[in-house]
This record gives sequence, C-alpha cells and structure tokens, in this order.
Amino acid sequence: MTESSSAPTPEAIKSCCANLYASDVARMLVGESFHPGGVALTGRLGELMELSSQHHVLDVASGLGTSAIHLAQRFACRVTGVDLSSQNVDRANAAAAAAGLSELVSFVPGDAEGLPFADGSFDAVVCECAFCTFPAKETAAAEMRRVLRRGGTAGISDLTRNRNLPPELGGLLAWIACLGDAGSVASYKSQLEGAGLVSVVVENHDDALVEMVENVRVKLMAASVMLALKKVDWAGGDWRSARDMAASAMREIRQGNLGYSILVATRI
Repeated sequence: MTESSSAPTPEAIKSCCANLYASDVARMLVGESFHPGGVALTGRLGELMELSSQHHVLDVASGLGTSAIHLAQRFACRVTGVDLSSQNVDRANAAAAAAGLSELVSFVPGDAEGLPFADGSFDAVVCECAFCTFPAKETAAAEMRRVLRRGGTAGISDLTRNRNLPPELGGLLAWIACLGDAGSVASYKSQLEGAGLVSVVVENHDDALVEMVENVRVKLMAASVMLALKKVDWAGGDWRSARDMAASAMREIRQGNLGYSILVATRI
C-alpha cells in the first residue's frame, strides 16, 4: 500500500483500514487485538461498563473478533460484532467457533456509520481503536446511541491527539494507523454527548500506547532486515515510511501530543 499526495476519501479510508486489518502484515506488526493494551485493556473497558451475563454487547469495527471473544469469556455476555471487511467477519466467526463460543458470539458485515440493527437492540456498545478512523464521527456516535437501549452504555478506547501532526504523520498510512483524524479527549467527549451519550467517564492509558508503538517500531526494524535478506516480501508496501511514521509517533507521544484513553458514556 502506498500513500497518496491528496487527501484520502472517506470510502478509501474505511475500505483500506478494513482490508489492512485483515492482512497478515497487520497481525505481524500489532498482534491479534489491533489496539494498545490488548485484551487486558478490553477487560478494563468491560469492567468500567459493568458488563455481565445479562448484557447483549455490540462490538463496532470488531476486526478478527479477539475483543468480542474475550468479553464473552470474561463476562459471559452475548456479543455481536460488526465489521466492514467480509474477510474479517468470516475469520472472526471461525475463531468464535474454535473457541466454542458460537452460541454467545457472532459477527456480521456492516458500516459503523450505518449500523444494520434496529433501534435499542443492545445493552452496551464497544468500539476499540476505530472511532478515530471514522470519517463521520458524529454519525458513528449517533448510530451507537441509536442501537443502544435507554440506560445502556457505550465505551470507546482510542488514540487521542492534542495538536496538529507533523507532515510525516499525514496521509492514508496515518489514517490506517489510527493517527490521521484522532481527536482530543474533549472532542470525543463532545461527539458522544452531542449524540445523547452522557456522564462520560475518562480513563487515561498512554502507557499502553507507548508499549504498542515501541513493539511496532522493533518489528518494523526486524522486518526491514528480513526484507533486505529477501526473507519476506510486502508487495507495494513502503517499509521506510512505516518506520519513519513509528519513530515520529513515538516522539509525539513523549511530547504529550498523542495518547490513549477509554471513554464510557450512558444513553439517556
């Protein structure tokens, strides 16, 4: 995948993100959970939302199903995942079956900005490290609120950004890495509240982002060596840009510009 010099369209962003998250390269770089903190932070999100066996949870942008499966195992809740990539949906359903959780966990294709569910279908909605990539965040927040029952909870964990990014963190590659349109905690809070999701609780987890970016940086260095030795191939990939982006992201984290937070809100 290469970057474009022009601003990516919403359709390109959503399609490319979904396709990359289904790839072997993405799993090599960030593992199966695709977000800082892994399933441990997923569990923390579930704790803050007070999930239980009485809840039917929607996992928006569910990827390969790692978080949904973990929530079902940890809290005995029923989970439905929705993802733009049909390949992700197929793999996630296979993973749920392999875990013996097909009766509790299932996945369907769909767009976060137009969820394929009736009003009030869920007791809780989670969205991990994906809200920041949605081109129409207000629409996505409104959809999360719409499918929640009254009194239900919505929880997101996501990258936060406090000022403009340097040029090397622009373009489509940065969108896919959850950097391109990340907002501040205040902006996410405002978008949730604007959709009717209130009493927002915020918990900071910047350390999880530091650990993830450092792991990706090390893996990119190793992958570059393997590529030079012709041990691996990434057709169309730009390893140098990816390495530069990881290094720049780490600088931004250390300067307090990039972070990672959980936000939990309630539907009124």
